[in-house]
Amino acid sequence: MVHNRHLEAGLTDDQVLEMYEQMLLARRIDERMWLLNRAGKIPFVISCQGQEAAQVGAAFAFDREKDYILPYYRDLGVVLSFGMTTKEIMLSGFAKAEDPNSGGRQMPGHFGQKKNRIVTGSSPVTTQVPHAVGVALAGKIEKKDFVTFVSFGEGSSNQGDFHEGANFAGVHKLPVIFLCENNKYAISVPIEKQLGCANVSDRAIGYGMPGYTVDGNDPIEVYRVTKEAVDRARRGEGPTLIEAVSYRLTPHSSDDDDSSYRAREEVTEAKAKDPLLTFKTYLISTGILTEEMDQRLNNKIAEVINEATDYAEKAPYAKPEDTLKFVYGE
Repeated sequence: MVHNRHLEAGLTDDQVLEMYEQMLLARRIDERMWLLNRAGKIPFVISCQGQEAAQVGAAFAFDREKDYILPYYRDLGVVLSFGMTTKEIMLSGFAKAEDPNSGGRQMPGHFGQKKNRIVTGSSPVTTQVPHAVGVALAGKIEKKDFVTFVSFGEGSSNQGDFHEGANFAGVHKLPVIFLCENNKYAISVPIEKQLGCANVSDRAIGYGMPGYTVDGNDPIEVYRVTKEAVDRARRGEGPTLIEAVSYRLTPHSSDDDDSSYRAREEVTEAKAKDPLLTFKTYLISTGILTEEMDQRLNNKIAEVINEATDYAEKAPYAKPEDTLKFVYGE
């Protein structure tokens, strides 16, 4: 008999299938972005590949109608789960006027969309952490029922902004979930040269909050731990630090050569644990997914991406004078 772990975590068959679809969509968009970049059509890619399980698993634990998210630049799986569309992601990649993130003024990966409560991110890493804490504080002061979700890499967990944000959230018992997506590398710096402690989650005790390290390749486990944290936050019991351990399957960005600091064998080994493969295997073993369904899903996603690519490529650029819009408080 197959062990249905998702049911124990409180997820239905339909929900885990939707999780898989979001993970697959994120991966396929990402792969298309690399092709477009290498073809000279878009300037930059910063990947989610290898981290989709952590992103989508965590996103599903939130109320996607009222909670606020402050994602970091790799969080394609998170923003798709919160309602950003493939077309909108492509418009951002091509830097077109209709790009909801910045009207074509920012690099890809700087997510922001008011209607889906995706709070705009900035280029210096970790600045989203104190912002998330501030949003949570405002909600608490105004007695509003929402939780904030902020994510960042393990490199960011060594920045002052993380420590200040976490400390403030712990002192004021704010409803913030800190998700550290530990992909083992801060650009070229491996995890063992970044931390003096064994886990990023070991830091939680210093801020008066629970800390958990989970398998970031397992969306069900990430969901389970995040859902418990979200429920605690809603009850007024304060923040939680979750470390989802995964692996970055691509170079840091389209401008990086990771062969200078990672052995190819290490990357090949990590690809064998690719969350898309392992989650697909789980869904097939439980009878929720078949190879035929998976093929149909891939075909459907390919159509959506092709259509979005064509639309974004043909869409107009912003007018030069739009550069000044919103800069001086219009």
